[in-house]
Amino acid sequence: MNWVLVFHLALHVLLPLAVALVFFRQQWRKAWLIMVAVMLVDLDHLMADPIFAADRCSIGFHPLHTYTAITGYLLMTLWRPLRLVGLGLLIHMLVDASDCWRMAGFAWL
Repeated sequence: MNWVLVFHLALHVLLPLAVALVFFRQQWRKAWLIMVAVMLVDLDHLMADPIFAADRCSIGFHPLHTYTAITGYLLMTLWRPLRLVGLGLLIHMLVDASDCWRMAGFAWL
């Protein structure tokens, strides 16, 4: 496993943890678990052939990684009962987008 993949996977766990600790201090465990649970959004990768391609940008390719879906995730953050789910999904999309930016030549990512 290469370091880029390890870093990518770690960000999917550590970034929600940081957000939970900073913004949801009283219930950080619950907030973190909800935001990490949305990693199930990656089940849409099972619809692709091949399922995983290191050189493929997930954003705009997989059904739950489209800009329409991302807009829905943003709207979820406006409604308190879905706020953590939407936030977790947006964090997930941001981490996935960072791979796209790296592949596009942004060497600092």
